[in-house]
Amino acid sequence: MESWEALVEGNAELATIEPDVEALLVRRHRDAFESYLVPIDACYELVGLVRLHWRGFDGGEEARRAIDGHFERLRARSRPVRRVDAGEAP
Repeated sequence: MESWEALVEGNAELATIEPDVEALLVRRHRDAFESYLVPIDACYELVGLVRLHWRGFDGGEEARRAIDGHFERLRARSRPVRRVDAGEAP
């Protein structure tokens, strides 16, 4: 909880997240992180894609393509905001 509170202190928009309506969706991809403030439906859509396409231990190529496509669509309809890490001064 302390980490979340530190993130909110450095990112005022996170304090406006509507419970049960919006979510902070974070993706670690290779050595980078992406984060999006999204409608909760975007999270359910991602879970559905994973459940539908995941095969074996690592998910397989089809699952990776589906997940990549999901984040490409999020990127296309998003706008960047200044990034602040937990513990970093705003």
